[in-house]
Amino acid sequence: MLLDLLFPNRCLHCNTIISKDELVCHVCFPQIKFSHFNFYEENPLKQRCKLLFPVKNAYAVMEFQEEALSQKIIHQLKYRSQEKVGKIIAEWTIERLKFTHEKLDVIITVPLHPKKLKKRGYNQLHLFADTLSKNWEIPHHKKALKRNTYQKAQAQKDKSHRAETKYDFSLTEEISGKHVLLIDDVFTTGNTISAIAWEILKNPSNEVSVLVMAFDS
Repeated sequence: MLLDLLFPNRCLHCNTIISKDELVCHVCFPQIKFSHFNFYEENPLKQRCKLLFPVKNAYAVMEFQEEALSQKIIHQLKYRSQEKVGKIIAEWTIERLKFTHEKLDVIITVPLHPKKLKKRGYNQLHLFADTLSKNWEIPHHKKALKRNTYQKAQAQKDKSHRAETKYDFSLTEEISGKHVLLIDDVFTTGNTISAIAWEILKNPSNEVSVLVMAFDS
């Protein structure tokens, strides 16, 4: 296509021309710091979650680092209108995360406030979760949760003010006796995931596991 010739897709790191289905070139790809966490065992993300709420299992695809390639990837997804990035990260996730034990019952993604959704045009987690849902054959209930308050983006706050943010979520459907995989983009303070987890865990028959694209340690 003419647009592909005029505006070719380029590597996020070195600016080399690459396929439209890629984010980084094969030379720069090894510079992405994948977490290599074990979903079923203790890992840094699970330990952080356990300080906030009862978590079954936890997994992060990448380790989030300021000014590093992982940050560039997440920012392309959230702030550069590159929804396709979610599908690519999902493919990386499928390659690395295998369910060798029990299978989860349902996927729930962190919702955007309607005001923010209208401004952005899409929830950055939906294509990511839909791709996983199809591959893993786990239903994605994208409307199971709603965000009741509008908050300033975490990335626009310095770290000292992120922990002060208050979150108000509510379930829009009954979830009972389910092992829920709760998905978010970046785990920073854990406030968002914790608030949602406790909402799900109001029903003691539920369990919560966590999957994030990146973990800010």
